[in-house]
Amino acid sequence: MGRRLVPLTLDNLPDIPKRCRACVFWELDPVSGEAAVRAGRPELEKEAWISAVLLEWGSCGRVVYVDEVPVGFVLYAPPAYVPRSTAFPTSPVAADAVQLMTAWLMPGYQGQGLGRVMVQTVAKDLIRRGFKAVEAFGDATWKEPACVLPADHLLAVGFKTVRPHPRYPRLRLELRTTISWKEDVELALDRLLGAVQKEPALRPL
Repeated sequence: MGRRLVPLTLDNLPDIPKRCRACVFWELDPVSGEAAVRAGRPELEKEAWISAVLLEWGSCGRVVYVDEVPVGFVLYAPPAYVPRSTAFPTSPVAADAVQLMTAWLMPGYQGQGLGRVMVQTVAKDLIRRGFKAVEAFGDATWKEPACVLPADHLLAVGFKTVRPHPRYPRLRLELRTTISWKEDVELALDRLLGAVQKEPALRPL
């Protein structure tokens, strides 16, 4: 089974689910987000946000492919680019961290370790770019797929709670706490990309 994670661009944006392409929960503040939905232009706002972040900051997401089929994605950016984050009771995200905004995996591909690999891929990218940590708001009462990730999942992949809350705790993953963490990331990516090593053109990193 060939699996690869490639940087999110405007070219492969159509490979994420339509409902996610039309969601601006994180990208706009609550008032602007509602206005975009009422005006029927959330997809345009999403494209504009991704374009601006790519130009000003660089890669802000990954799309996951299994045997060339898109099965998931992850979005992340510095908190200055994520207006909605200030609306959370456990904000703000620390100044030395990038915010893991959201992630999604097709149901048939859950429970196979892809979620952990997605987080590790984000961590590897941010280590290369000199960041110290990644933070996320978790949903402690998560019941179904939504824009806010389940807190239990974040804890399971290595995040620690830095500001508790009954509904929306803020969690943090230190990127340079141990050398072994970086080695684990390298090893996981080597294993992930092993299936496509014979075809360098398919390797995203």
